Amino acid sequence: MPAPEPRDGLRAGEVRVARVRSPTLEAGRADANEAVVFVHGNPGSSRDWRDLLARVGPFARAVALDMPGFGQADKPAAFEYTVAGYARHLDGALDGLGVRRAHLVLHDFGGPWGLAWAAANPDRFGSAVLINTGVLLGYRWHTLARLWQTPVVGELVQALSTRAGFRRAMEKSNPSGLPAAFVDGMYDDYDRATRRAVLRLYRATANPGDSPTRLADALRPLARPALVVWGAKDPFIPVEQAERQRETFPGAEVVVLPESGHWPFVDDPEGVAAVAIPFLRSVVGVGATDSVG
Repeated sequence: MPAPEPRDGLRAGEVRVARVRSPTLEAGRADANEAVVFVHGNPGSSRDWRDLLARVGPFARAVALDMPGFGQADKPAAFEYTVAGYARHLDGALDGLGVRRAHLVLHDFGGPWGLAWAAANPDRFGSAVLINTGVLLGYRWHTLARLWQTPVVGELVQALSTRAGFRRAMEKSNPSGLPAAFVDGMYDDYDRATRRAVLRLYRATANPGDSPTRLADALRPLARPALVVWGAKDPFIPVEQAERQRETFPGAEVVVLPESGHWPFVDDPEGVAAVAIPFLRSVVGVGATDSVG
């Protein structure tokens, strides 16, 4: 049975990579092989991007997907919950969707996943919008991440995560507030398999070594256009990282939203759209030799 059409007019579908299913949301021309590709983080899903998908649809193909372990995607125990594993899944998903050139819009862990894909596929990588994410040089993990990375402690923290506690944590960590429906939607997806995926992902990246430096060195020579949008009150990834993205994307435009937290596209959708949409309009089709099927 086909997936129901979302009420906001986006197209719902799915893509499978090595038998792992990722639900998708799309807008714009379905046959275009150049697309704006939205990649969520933890604990996100394709639904995070509904507003921006709808805004991009009038001028470009826009695609978002639930990554394995999150949202309504498959959450198999055998999946490789590492940055490399997610980059490979993204690569297979883009192939399955017929996307040959991607302009990436990334958030949270979607940054490492998407940028690892970009470094491995420079000929297919058009540009990047980095929303509270990027190549995190000199980054120190936040407290909750360090708890997840600790055996036994991480399992206990996940087991004790209730809906009420999740709501309180979101309120405390996002001073501008997040809509109740958005927070409840995240928790609805935060099942046992997602909690397992989070632990495995954070433990696999607990000691990144020189990986961020190698990633920056691979991306810097590409000189791709980039827009960095950051909520200044992010408690997980400090706002100082916004300017550091120029160490990877020297020509990047950096916009700091002073009252936003970790999810600026939710707590200030107009502020994010005001800079992201003009940027995306300026890069889609530029330098592409075959943008439509």
